[in-house]
Amino acid sequence: MTAKIIDGKAFAADVRARVAKHVARVKDESGITPGLAVVLVGEDPASQVYVRSKGTMTVETGMNSYEHKLNADTAEADLLALIDKLNGDPAVHGILVQLPLPGHLNEDLVINSIDPAKDVDGFHISNVGLLGTGQKSMVPCTPLGCLMMLRDHHGSLSGLDAVVIGRSNIVGKPMAQLLIKDSCTVTVAHSRTKDLPGTVRRADIVVAAVGRPQMVPGDWIKPGATVIDVGINRIEAPERGTKEDGSVKTRLVGDVDFDSCAAVAGAITPVPGGVGPMTIACLLANTLTACCRANGLEEPQGLTA
Repeated sequence: MTAKIIDGKAFAADVRARVAKHVARVKDESGITPGLAVVLVGEDPASQVYVRSKGTMTVETGMNSYEHKLNADTAEADLLALIDKLNGDPAVHGILVQLPLPGHLNEDLVINSIDPAKDVDGFHISNVGLLGTGQKSMVPCTPLGCLMMLRDHHGSLSGLDAVVIGRSNIVGKPMAQLLIKDSCTVTVAHSRTKDLPGTVRRADIVVAAVGRPQMVPGDWIKPGATVIDVGINRIEAPERGTKEDGSVKTRLVGDVDFDSCAAVAGAITPVPGGVGPMTIACLLANTLTACCRANGLEEPQGLTA
């Protein structure tokens, strides 16, 4: 068996196009332009690239982008004051504080200072609680992207056995809640799970979000299962030679061993080019949804959980 490759780049491009179409409709019918504010504290290179990409795609979909770049030594009180200002700004419908934050800042305090209705990352404790009890909430972007791809591939997920490997607050736990909401039978597995290979082999859907490179081999996968690989890990790639400084070149891999899993699975996401592109696409979808909810407008179909 050769698995179908789920093209996250193409899927994300389609999501962004659907967001742009609905944004145009919102602007035409109400005169309101959805706005996303991104706050970056410090000068982490990866975060800077990510924030720049978010800003570009926000504008490309017709929304307003507001970027706030703060020094790494910004006082917690000053960051909270900025968030409070954004909470009260009617032009801002989504607020995202780029993580990780410098060590002197309390991430939980900062996240929970965001208005839950503008928490487009879905990390606020109120949104976590609403999702966990099956109520309308802002949903974390990466799990939402995974759910969209699974729905697109399977249609209905009702009755399917799903295993989520990883129990993080950002991916594992909300992913499990979304699958439960779609009537899957869900097991959350982790490093302490007894007989992890046997647990995974029973699954129709495997979501790997553990952060360990190529941890899941093909002989853990049930023939025909759908594998969603959330992992993004950089490993040495001696076959690619060395850099000018003599160090070994690297490559990106997921949490599953792609080649062996693709030989068994029915469908699989690649790394890169799978789940990753969906995260920003779903951030834009969440911003649009937050705008619609704030203004009593019709929410976009197929872009929420």
